This record gives sequence, structure tokens and C-alpha cells, in this order.
Amino acid sequence: MAMYQSTRFVFFGTPQITVVALEELEKKSLVPALIITAPDAPQGRGLKLTPSPVAVWAKHHSIPTLKPEKLDQAFIFSLQATSSKLQVNLFVVVAYGHILPQTLLDIPKHGVLNMHPSLLPRLRGPSPIRSAILTDEKEVGVSVMLLDEKMDHGPIIAQKKVMIDTWPPSGKELDELLAHEGGKLLAEYLPRWVVGEIEAHAQNDDLATYCKMFTKEDGLLDLSADPYHNLLKIRAFEGWPCAYALFERNNERTRVKILDAHLDGARGATAPKLVIDRVKPDGKSEMNYQDFLRSGAQPV
Repeated sequence: MAMYQSTRFVFFGTPQITVVALEELEKKSLVPALIITAPDAPQGRGLKLTPSPVAVWAKHHSIPTLKPEKLDQAFIFSLQATSSKLQVNLFVVVAYGHILPQTLLDIPKHGVLNMHPSLLPRLRGPSPIRSAILTDEKEVGVSVMLLDEKMDHGPIIAQKKVMIDTWPPSGKELDELLAHEGGKLLAEYLPRWVVGEIEAHAQNDDLATYCKMFTKEDGLLDLSADPYHNLLKIRAFEGWPCAYALFERNNERTRVKILDAHLDGARGATAPKLVIDRVKPDGKSEMNYQDFLRSGAQPV
């Protein structure tokens, strides 16, 4: 218990995947002294300013929260003073969304730990989970590393491979699984790092691969293309940017989100077929694909 009591940290994170990791830390009595998250952002049709999932979690747990617009020098000076007052000795980052400047990384005595949902140095970058599905990576896992100024470049403290029963999984399913496993890995190694039980080991940069930030246009499907490749896109882009195809009815084109699909026949069969199950046409509710086709729409 003394090990956990000596671990006082500031936590940086924003989306729902981060909340899952926070909950795993909380199970081991590892609760941040301060949380840094993104500013409230407009959401929904009314564009109402809405706090991030991490901000909501922090409020529920009565943890003080900062939402800086940018990590400028004024904020860094303020964070340094706050960290000293709170007797913080470590920062922890999970999907915060910004590369931290060296002046910020230098603040805590024990550095800045990051949970990255890939087996680094593979899939460095902003979309490792969804890119693992899209590129048919299959061997997935989580890493805890010591951050430096370069993107996902710092030395590794711990890694864990995660087995997937059925491939390809849905994007949200893999988000959830790797967030839980990453949170558990953080909870196991964070206190040990602070007391000096473990060392970090440099990544092999020669083995590094990279993933990008996806755009809405990345979701476009060619329904005449390889069925398995299209299934990977549908699963990888669940939620955002969401796979879609163009359809035509009465000489008018419409964009249709492909929400779920499966392959008819195992991969390797003579002619596996992509079977679309659920769709959402622009301006319409989610529906069964066969019901949608009865409207007379046909893929372009």
C-alpha cells in the first residue's frame, strides 16, 4: 500500500477510451491528483458545448480539472506550480490528443508515462487501434512508455500482447478491450516505475510503422472491391469516420453509411461475398440493408 500512496500523478486524457483506463487505475487505488483534458466542444445538432468524457469522469470523482486551449508557456508555468503544491511526482497520458512539449515533460520527477494501444514500435500515431483492423494487423496489444518529444518514440517500460478471439473485431470492441488491458498494465507498472523497480528500454526505430488521423473521405467503399478488404474498413471505421457507399435512385445520388456486414463464406473460399446487414442513409434512420434496397436504390 505504501507504494501506491507514494504515487501522486497528473493525468492527461480526453475520449471514452481514456475513461476505461482511468477506471482500471481506480481499481488499484491509483486516482489522479489533477486531470488535464480538452476544452468543452460543441456537439449534436444544437452544437451545445459539452465536456469531454474524461471531464465528466473527473467531476463525478471530485477531481480538479484543467482544460487548456493550448499548452503554452503560461499554462506550463501554472502547471509546474500546481504540481509542486500537489506534491505530484509523475504525469500519465492516455489519448490526450496533443504532443507534449519538452518543457512540460521536464516537470515531474519521474517523467511522463503514456499508455499506447499498440505493440510499439508498430503503429505509432493517432489511430493505432482502428489502423490495426484496417491493415489486418491481427497481433495487437498495449505498451507503456516514457514520453519524449517525438511521437510515440520514447523507451518502453512494459508491453502486453492481447488475444482476439474473432478477427476482425469491431472498432468499438477493440477500443474497449485495449483500453481495459492498457489500464491494467499502467496500474501494474506505474507504482513500480516510481520506486525504481524497473527500467525503460529504447524502441527499435528500424521496425517502426505509422498510422494517420482518418478523415471522413477515408470511409468511402468501392463495393466491387475485395470483400475482405471492405469488411476490414467497415469494422475499422465503426463510429468514425464510418464506412459509406454511394447509391442512386431516380437519378439522384445519396450517401449511405454501412454500419454492419459479414462475409458469406470463409476467407480463402472461391468467391467470398460481402453481405451488408445494417445501413443508415443520409437523413434517415438506421435500417436493414434489404429493406433499403426495396426503395429502388442501387450502388453506384
